[in-house]
Amino acid sequence: MFIDRLELEGFRNYVKSGADFISGVNVITGGNAQGKTNLLEAICLCCAGKSFRARSDKELIGFNLDISRIKASGECDGRPRRVELELHRAGRRLMWANGVKLRTASELAGGFSSVLFSPDDLELIRGGATERRRFMDMCLCQLRPRYAKALRDFNRTYEGKTRILRDSQDNPGLFDLISEYNMRLCELSAVIIHYRAMFIDSLAPKAAEIHGQFSSGEKLEIRYKTVSTISDPLMPAQELLPMIISHQESHLAAERASGMCLTGAHKDDLEIYIDGAPARGFASQGQARTAALSLKLAEREIHYAQRGEYPILLLDDVLSELDSGRQDFILNRIGGGQVFITCCEDAGIASRTGGRVITISGGKVEE
Repeated sequence: MFIDRLELEGFRNYVKSGADFISGVNVITGGNAQGKTNLLEAICLCCAGKSFRARSDKELIGFNLDISRIKASGECDGRPRRVELELHRAGRRLMWANGVKLRTASELAGGFSSVLFSPDDLELIRGGATERRRFMDMCLCQLRPRYAKALRDFNRTYEGKTRILRDSQDNPGLFDLISEYNMRLCELSAVIIHYRAMFIDSLAPKAAEIHGQFSSGEKLEIRYKTVSTISDPLMPAQELLPMIISHQESHLAAERASGMCLTGAHKDDLEIYIDGAPARGFASQGQARTAALSLKLAEREIHYAQRGEYPILLLDDVLSELDSGRQDFILNRIGGGQVFITCCEDAGIASRTGGRVITISGGKVEE
């Protein structure tokens, strides 16, 4: 899988520009604030329909513009693939894949997929649970269309239940609607938890192996933490459902009193340990970076196991913070698929990987 052509119009600081890429390593160079990360963000949108840093499409549209357009062409599963996105400041985005209009971003699944590492991914190790759930969701939404739909439906139902809990403080009659929302949230939580458990069951040993090699022997452990009444999250969703319902029922009074939704898949987390110590509280900066990179490289392997080809790997300003030994480890692990590496200067990366250098300056591509 690879993208061989990307065209941007009105996207971030790109007024109108395009670039051609090779199917191997593409080294994206340029000074700070020139648009290197913006280019990776556009690729992410073509893969998963989501930005890794913007909360809304409005943030992606160029200053004083109303529309932004992104076009990517390449190959997936040995077949041509073309994705187009049109972002509107005043309305909903439009999306097409091979000329067919899409209704939701989840319909991009099965096409281009990507794995991103950026400096912000240190929060996977040291930040809150939200970052770790986002990590699981980003991968699973690209690999499992049913998961993407369940997550979208869950978020809508969660928002509806939260409004009921909040507004029923002043309008108690609204609480009569809560049972329907509770059951739907439990059903969707069962699907989401099952998929997440399977993902972590595959990811944990791969990440541990990579981390051990990367760190000269440190032991990385990853444990999936979900609803406390669930004895085994790997069970089928229909077997998880009664356990989730039981947990929800025991928290109903507390939810009404607090006005908050206290049970469900939105409370999930990953517990990460390095040599037996909780990484969130005890990992050094270097350990956190190594662990986060190990998670992303393991995610890449899961994509390969599921699809038989590597996803597009996006490394945003990663190598500058690593010593030469760890740089070599990364560069030796990224063969077999398309890679984009951003850096201020090439520093020999292209020659070491047989890659190609592309320079970005002021939102323009200089090949």
